Amino acid sequence: MTRKDVQGPFTRRIPTRMERMARLPRLAYHNALEKMAERFHSSEELLERLNPGIGFRRAGQKLLVPAVARGDPPQDIGNVEVDKSARQVRVLDPSGKVLATYPASIGSQEKPAPSGEAEVKRVVRHPTYHYDPEFAFKGVKTKRPFTIAAGPNNPVGSVWIDLSIDSYGIHGTPDPGKIGKTFSHGCIRLTNWDAEDLASEVQRGTKVVFKEEAAGSVEQGSQ
Repeated sequence: MTRKDVQGPFTRRIPTRMERMARLPRLAYHNALEKMAERFHSSEELLERLNPGIGFRRAGQKLLVPAVARGDPPQDIGNVEVDKSARQVRVLDPSGKVLATYPASIGSQEKPAPSGEAEVKRVVRHPTYHYDPEFAFKGVKTKRPFTIAAGPNNPVGSVWIDLSIDSYGIHGTPDPGKIGKTFSHGCIRLTNWDAEDLASEVQRGTKVVFKEEAAGSVEQGSQ
């Protein structure tokens, strides 16, 4: 671990209510452990089990971590497929071959994901989050719009892939352990590291196809 890893800046306490998040100057990692867990695509619990007795607070400490690395992004992709039933996002080449697959949280009965096709409009790294009262999310009581500062613990994580359907996008999350296990507010949610990987593969105009849920599927939860 380097000095930069342990010095932060960190945001040690982040409120659960979005209105209160908007008061913070940044939504950084809580601590070095969370930062290192995201870097190596793992849970904090796994890193602690791999490194018993390590406090994750001192520069120079050596860690045992998963061997993760990103290769070069594909030069030519055909489209992105959002599979609602499988809760997956897939990157396909022009022939339809699968190049990458990412687990995802995709919409809910209350706020379903879009249908049909869309295009990527732009990629925003380190996005701020703008709340519109018309979203009417559960737990948000204010009737006024507000903005939450950027950071990996921002509600949309470390990257936002803006789609041509107004207010919808593919984005990261502050809760990677919930991906694929819960539902979203309509958008397509990935872990921060998968959202960053996907962002490196798409460009303006990349087609995004929504594959509909199989008949009879049942919603089990929402987040």
